[in-house]
Formats: sequence, C-alpha cells, structure tokens
Amino acid sequence: QVQLVESGGGLAQAGGSLRLSCTATGFTFRSNAMGWYRQAPGKQRERVAVISIGGSTDYADSVKGRFTISRDNGKNTVYLHMNSLKPEDTAVYYCNTPFRAGFDRPDYWGQGTQVTVSS
Repeated sequence: QVQLVESGGGLAQAGGSLRLSCTATGFTFRSNAMGWYRQAPGKQRERVAVISIGGSTDYADSVKGRFTISRDNGKNTVYLHMNSLKPEDTAVYYCNTPFRAGFDRPDYWGQGTQVTVSS
C-alpha cells in the first residue's frame, strides 16, 4: 500500500525559507518521478515541481528561481527547498508521483503539510 508522509511545513515570513520532506513507501521510489503539489483555499491543486528518475527537474513558473526539488533514493524521500517565500505560496503542500496525481482519487494523496507565509 502506497503511503506518502509530508512534513516540514509551518509559518514563515515573506522572504523566508522552509524545507519540506516527503517519505514514500509501498512502491519502488527510485523507479518513479516525484512531484510536489499544492492547494490553496478555494483553488484547485496545482503542480509545483517535478523531478525525474534521472534527476531532471521542472517547475511551475510561479516558483522558478525560488524553489528547488531534490530526491534521496536511499531514503525514499523527496524534498522541496523553498526560498524567498511569498504570501501567495500559502497552501497545503503534497507530494506524489505524477502518474498517481493524474487520477481523481482523494485516497491517492497523503495528509499534506501546511505552509503559511505572512506578509
């Protein structure tokens, strides 16, 4: 059974930094691309960043140059380093494989971690 456990969120001031972690179990982590997603109140969930099996990365325009996604296959963990935070980054952040994220299945997601950025 796939389990995704996100952590590292919290309250930050604008311009500050946070590092999110997501530990995944129940599938072969190193054989899957991984992504970070976020959902702000009243908005649809959006993709923030993706890292491929080989380490290639892609980012939403809104976070390019500020966020960095990385992975540690030995720890089955994907990270999101967030710098220069803005109030509009406030959301619940989730990790998932891009494949699973494409399904309309609430049970495919973990509990997420709340990030709140104050101005």
